[in-house]
Amino acid sequence: MAKYLVIVESPAKAKTIKKFLGSSYKVEASNGHVRDLPKSQIGVDIENDFEPKYITIRGKGELLNKLRKEVKKADKVFLATDPDREGEAISWHLCSALNLDEKNTSRITFNEITKNAVKKSIKEARSIDMDLVDAQQARRILDRIVGYQISPLLWKKVRKGLSAGRVQSIALRLICDREEEIQNFIPEEYWTIEGQFLEKKAKIQIDGKFYGTQKEKIQITSQEQADNILKELKEAQFYISEIKKGERVKNPLPPFITSTLQQEASKQLGFSPQKTMRIAQQLYEGVDLEGVGTVGLITYIRTDSIRISEEADNQVKTYISENFGETYVNKESIQQKKKGKMQDAHEAIRPTNVEYQPENTKPSLSRDQYRLYDLIWKRFVASRMSPAKYQTYSAKIDGGQYRFTATGSTLLFEGFLAVENTKEDKQIPHDLEKLKENQEVESISIKGNQHFTQPPARYTEAALVKILEENGVGRPSTYAPTITTILQRGYVVKEQRNLYPTELGEIVNDIMTSYFKDIVDVDFTAQLEERLDQVEEGDVHWKTVLRDFYPSFYTTLETAENEIGKIEIKDEETDVLCEKCGRNMVIKYGRYGKFLACPGFPECRNAKPLYEETGVLCPTCGGKVLIKKTKKGRKYYGCEHNPECNFMSWNLPTDKKCPKCGDILVEKGTKNKKIVCNNAECGYIEPVVVEK
Repeated sequence: MAKYLVIVESPAKAKTIKKFLGSSYKVEASNGHVRDLPKSQIGVDIENDFEPKYITIRGKGELLNKLRKEVKKADKVFLATDPDREGEAISWHLCSALNLDEKNTSRITFNEITKNAVKKSIKEARSIDMDLVDAQQARRILDRIVGYQISPLLWKKVRKGLSAGRVQSIALRLICDREEEIQNFIPEEYWTIEGQFLEKKAKIQIDGKFYGTQKEKIQITSQEQADNILKELKEAQFYISEIKKGERVKNPLPPFITSTLQQEASKQLGFSPQKTMRIAQQLYEGVDLEGVGTVGLITYIRTDSIRISEEADNQVKTYISENFGETYVNKESIQQKKKGKMQDAHEAIRPTNVEYQPENTKPSLSRDQYRLYDLIWKRFVASRMSPAKYQTYSAKIDGGQYRFTATGSTLLFEGFLAVENTKEDKQIPHDLEKLKENQEVESISIKGNQHFTQPPARYTEAALVKILEENGVGRPSTYAPTITTILQRGYVVKEQRNLYPTELGEIVNDIMTSYFKDIVDVDFTAQLEERLDQVEEGDVHWKTVLRDFYPSFYTTLETAENEIGKIEIKDEETDVLCEKCGRNMVIKYGRYGKFLACPGFPECRNAKPLYEETGVLCPTCGGKVLIKKTKKGRKYYGCEHNPECNFMSWNLPTDKKCPKCGDILVEKGTKNKKIVCNNAECGYIEPVVVEK
């Protein structure tokens, strides 16, 4: 009969751990949290010093009864939830829900689910770390206060079912701000000149880029300027004025942390952060490997540290030495750039055993599991390998007063590229080493190319994770759920990996930025995260964070309630008649903005898209240009005669034609509006008339 009970969060984790422990241990799963704040109310007694009111989560009663029976049979209980704030809090809640005796209860943690790690954790069992629990409580209560006190205001202003949260509001603001930057962006013209040259004796072709004069770099901003330079270059005699030889070192990247894993999995595999974390969790909790059994393949997946254990470091160095040679082993240690906001609680994400090579595990893994594990394994091994070394060459090609430059490199030592290679690393042009100074070269072709500056790119999920991390907003466990939330709420849509704010998202963001500046302030939120870290470290009491935060928040809340409370949102009646019952249809807000609905709901459920007129006629067929939405809720301008007429524009069209190329002129910008040509290659901008 089992003497010891081990409680983990998930059945998959329980299954893996059972294989490592003998018959004296019984392993059960809590299936995540068993207690939480109630959904029906705020669940925090603000008047009583922010005392939380925890209740048993609905549906967990039967499971808790089962666990209580197992507790009675056991001599000792080990709480083996995840090694972070959330895991510590789950263990603490289990203690309360199961009425566990402190004398017979211990907390165990392990960074990897392997036999040695689990058995070692039992030997090093400890009591629950209340600093970790309190940091989780402070975060949970902060988020509950913000969410449950701001959300009703959004219901009054817009519609029911909306929500606001600390980190999600920052993420939404970043996306909306970027969209505004793009809308206000006016392209600027610039030119580049490229030259192809031939050294006849050695028959070497050189691709050169125009630099400027022999004295200074020149920025070419117009066709007239480019034509004048090209005219002079046409008559010039060219020669190699300088050849330089050097060496470049390319260092491997450090092993993955949560944010970099999400970014790289998005870039290379097309995974969303949520999918990356789901698959990584499976690899962490354990898979059945052929000939090995159930084993956790990677270490804990929520971390912001690139540190690795001495044991893992020695193991990977031995592997590299045996499989590639001693010269491939990096003698330097991994240098952690310490940030004030970095927790450094866990190691980097790495394989639990470097001998589990991706190709050997492939038959036991799903396609996505294999691809993600391959990414993690290669990054870890490469991180402990020697840098790649290149021989670099640069040449200066002079003609008249002007200068071109050419560069190239040759790979001398592949180092870590033997494991983690990219297309860029393989494309290494060279031949410049054969050139000599003062050699004459013949120009084969010299041509100018017109370009226009591009607006900043919209955030992808990976780019959003990166900017959140760089600004200290959120923590490893929050990135994926934050993005999932703003997508599910309909505040943001994803098209071809890019994130766009919807009309609804812009409305919510306007309210948040107008009334709750601190909540959507990146620096303020980052400072709050640092305060939570101080709670975890035992330097600040968790209720002090709440006491410091709430007074100014409450003042802001009162102001917003007084102002927003005066606004009564009524359904706007239109002259559009309902085809089913004849009533005048009204304008309502849906997930992606406004739509037409019958006021007779629920008797009449008729609804249809609302197409607002722009007052502009279609330049293609003369029909009305309407404001429309894509299937995902992104706004655009299209003809009323679609699909017969296929005119569409992302910017509001005007009734004017471009005097330069004949395309239509559109209105760009939100604050400083300008009239520009719809054809990006034209670059025409209508002079702005400033009223005196």
